[in-house]
Amino acid sequence: MAKIDHYSYYPFPLPGNLETQQKPKETTTTAHSFQKTFSDQLNDQPVKLTKHARERFATRNIHLTASEWNQIHDKMREAEKMGVNDSLVLTKDAALVVNTPKNTVITAMNLQEAKSHIFTNINGTILINH
Repeated sequence: MAKIDHYSYYPFPLPGNLETQQKPKETTTTAHSFQKTFSDQLNDQPVKLTKHARERFATRNIHLTASEWNQIHDKMREAEKMGVNDSLVLTKDAALVVNTPKNTVITAMNLQEAKSHIFTNINGTILINH
């Protein structure tokens, strides 16, 4: 009997019908629930600051407490549910322009500056600690 060279030996497939099992397709409810969960997680993130807003906070010496940030976050979520996209947030020390869907502070100024400023392109106002 001759030895089989295992480098050049290729077995032939057996004839017949081979049925392959198909993977069950992912349902749209699973994809939808993932999207909803992902969206909810994004909404639960703390308030973000744009680079411009960070610079404004630093140069204008604006400081907010953790409690104020939590209130701002909660009120931004409420405003978003009411259909507000861009909002003016007034605290006892600062005025912030925020984008509620992105959960982001766009710019900030102290109240002395805000008194002589006209705010445009906003569709809601949030008052905190007034």
